[in-house]
Amino acid sequence: MTVALLLAGCGETGWARPSAPAPVNPFEAARVGTDSTLEVMTWNIENFPKAGGATVNWVDQIIVGLRPDIVAVEEISNGTSFDALVAQIDGWGGARARSDAYQNLGFLYSEGGALQVTSTYEIMTSYSREFPRAPFVLEATWNGVPIAVVANHLKAAGNGLLDAADPWDEETRRRDACLLLAEFVETQLPDHRVFIVGDMNDELTDTAPHNVFQNFLDAPASWRFADMAIALGPSEGWSYPGWPSHLDHILVTSELFPAIDAAGSLTAVVPLAAVLGWSKYDSEVSDHLPVVVRLVP
Repeated sequence: MTVALLLAGCGETGWARPSAPAPVNPFEAARVGTDSTLEVMTWNIENFPKAGGATVNWVDQIIVGLRPDIVAVEEISNGTSFDALVAQIDGWGGARARSDAYQNLGFLYSEGGALQVTSTYEIMTSYSREFPRAPFVLEATWNGVPIAVVANHLKAAGNGLLDAADPWDEETRRRDACLLLAEFVETQLPDHRVFIVGDMNDELTDTAPHNVFQNFLDAPASWRFADMAIALGPSEGWSYPGWPSHLDHILVTSELFPAIDAAGSLTAVVPLAAVLGWSKYDSEVSDHLPVVVRLVP
């Protein structure tokens, strides 16, 4: 009788086979986001999507694995693919600029938590000399505190020498862009904690006569480059490995200084190439590495 009952029990259709383990996201090892901190990341995703659907899937995995709150992206070449990426990342929203015919800026942002995005918009669209690609602004609240992120992709190239007499000199154009950005933040976002981020296409460490960021560096009580230590550090830690240089920056206003200095906060170049290998990362994702700041409130 006992054997019969056991055999009958083994044949019941209600028994469930164990499910296969969920696939591991390889980028979780580089996670920067936590539930109690604010993360803002800037990432030039090079002519997105440079390898089509493969790039879309990699960026999806990277965002989910890293878990930042806001990602400013540069070089969106295909708006439809970016829209597909936004739809694909569960629990995320996004917006993109549309004024440039070739490369646009955009944002990806987490939804349903402490971050509440209120608006996104382009600025200074008529200032094409200073901004070949108009800055793109995201306004939001984080735990009720107003914040703003101003994404940029400044003019590329130049010779490292600022020729103030030539308005079309690349360094002069970047310098003038920085002057306009400071004016915009000071006059239009006085009540926000502001991040100016992006591929700035220049070094923080140039000497004063040729440093396009000098207006910010000359006002340390008002502005701080969160990534200055990276710029001063070894080239292995820079954001543009192919021609070792550190071109991607995160600048913050003084209201954010206490959070930048708090224990547990960090600013880092995210070592994504360590996961994929540089060759695969460069061919299927981007030639830039993202820069992220994590702030403890």
